[in-house]
Amino acid sequence: QLYLVESGGGLMQPGGSLRLSCETSGYTLDYYAITWFRQAPGKEREGVSCIDSNSVTANYADSVKGRFTISRDNAKRTVYLQMDSLKSEDTGVYYCAGRRRICDPGVDKYPYWGQGTQVTVSS
Repeated sequence: QLYLVESGGGLMQPGGSLRLSCETSGYTLDYYAITWFRQAPGKEREGVSCIDSNSVTANYADSVKGRFTISRDNAKRTVYLQMDSLKSEDTGVYYCAGRRRICDPGVDKYPYWGQGTQVTVSS
């Protein structure tokens, strides 16, 4: 079992920055790809960014390219999402999810999920 706990969400003004953390426990993080998903009110959950187990591949949704950066520290068992130049449309609950080795855009491809952290971008 891979356990995931998100933190770092909050209220931020447009143009500001937040860094989300996804702390893991249980299985070693080394073998898992981690994706950040988000869900806005009334909308489906969507993939934001993914990093594979070897940190070779990092993918981003078009809506966040150039603004968000995903990274991982396997020694700390943590994956990060640095979010800069935040926009109101970035508002939502952010979840991290894990699957073996390789990124996949499908929500149903991830057996392990955190509980989510709320990000609100508003002036």
